[in-house]
Amino acid sequence: MLAFGQKLAALVRIGDVIALEGGLGAGKTTLARGILEGLGLEEEAPSPSFAIVQPYAVPEVRLPVAHVDLYRLDGPEEAEELGLDEYAMDSLLIVEWPDRLGEGAWPDALRFHIDIAPDGARRLTARVPGAWTERWSQI
Repeated sequence: MLAFGQKLAALVRIGDVIALEGGLGAGKTTLARGILEGLGLEEEAPSPSFAIVQPYAVPEVRLPVAHVDLYRLDGPEEAEELGLDEYAMDSLLIVEWPDRLGEGAWPDALRFHIDIAPDGARRLTARVPGAWTERWSQI
């Protein structure tokens, strides 16, 4: 997950949304950490489980990032005060547990679903939006 995230970091842009789905312990935060490392973050990124939104700014990373964990939200109405749409306009937005905002949230997001196989291996399924079609072929 870390290596894949680092590779993905070379292709991200401001305004992109990466949505990470999967059960507890599937590897969502690890994938996000890989992206952040690939963007230049030198320290290990904390899980934003309690802060909900963990922003990163230049020069700490090569472009602004908001790492978001929506696990503790009970519904979409709780997210309104987080300003996620504003982050999506001028940052890369990495969202764990995007389903907490409903199926229609971020329809143009690059979505990953992570499953854990019985042997502990991870299986990553991607839903690639049109804005990522050309970039996706570079992975």
